[in-house]
Amino acid sequence: MQLEQESIGAHHVLRPVGRLDGIGAPLLEAAIERHVAEGGRQLVLDFSRLVYISSIGLRVVLMAGKRLPRAGGGVVLATLTPNVREVFEMSGFIALFPVFDDLATALASLPDGRMEEGVGGSAGA
Repeated sequence: MQLEQESIGAHHVLRPVGRLDGIGAPLLEAAIERHVAEGGRQLVLDFSRLVYISSIGLRVVLMAGKRLPRAGGGVVLATLTPNVREVFEMSGFIALFPVFDDLATALASLPDGRMEEGVGGSAGA
């Protein structure tokens, strides 16, 4: 797995490319930990280039979903590919995160670098 990272305004976007499994999960986990350690609070996980996610990959996403709110922020998911969306739906994870059909909408859901309290559900699903 490769991991693309970019900052768009006050928001940090992580885009795993390929397969998020036991080999790639530590790379994403380290990037999330680094983001939090550097004071980051908002995170967009863009899955537009992810073709597969394993249970270990789901664990990393869940860890981010628990860690960032404790730090005063949150995680939103964008552009789930059909295979990845199916895994999120089957596992019940789809209900745990705000999910958006595209990156622009996901970013627009995060006002001024802060996550609005109560943001949740599935947009455009």
